[in-house]
Amino acid sequence: MTREQAEALAIDLTRKTTPTDGGFCTFQPVVNGGACPWNLDCHHCDKFVLSGADLAYWHRKREQWRLLAERAPDSTTADYLHQMFEPTARAIDGLEKALAAVGLLEEARALDLRRPQDFFGRVWSTAFRAAELAQSQDDPDEPEEPEET
Repeated sequence: MTREQAEALAIDLTRKTTPTDGGFCTFQPVVNGGACPWNLDCHHCDKFVLSGADLAYWHRKREQWRLLAERAPDSTTADYLHQMFEPTARAIDGLEKALAAVGLLEEARALDLRRPQDFFGRVWSTAFRAAELAQSQDDPDEPEEPEET
């Protein structure tokens, strides 16, 4: 993902948002205290965004799903668990690429949520729509970049 592509996907969270489980909601009626018309199904909502501050959370979730799949009673169940988490895994990979493209990946990886944070820093206030991050992983025209070790 290029810097321009990442910046086109970026959303500035310094506008009104409300925290959700593992991200933020940008749907203004909800942010203003209204009821969610999607029954708080954030992970299937196009108003759900992820910031660099959410990266550690999603890495832990990915590990939890892997452990569940490892302990599955049979391979059919394990395959089902992997399949259910696949869209989220693509969004996590997309988040990492977008953060790298805008120069925030190392800051996001180094974030220690047990310490006081500057919630107005770029790693907190720059977010991307989860659905767009997952879709960016499906783009066959996009050249693959080697992973950093």
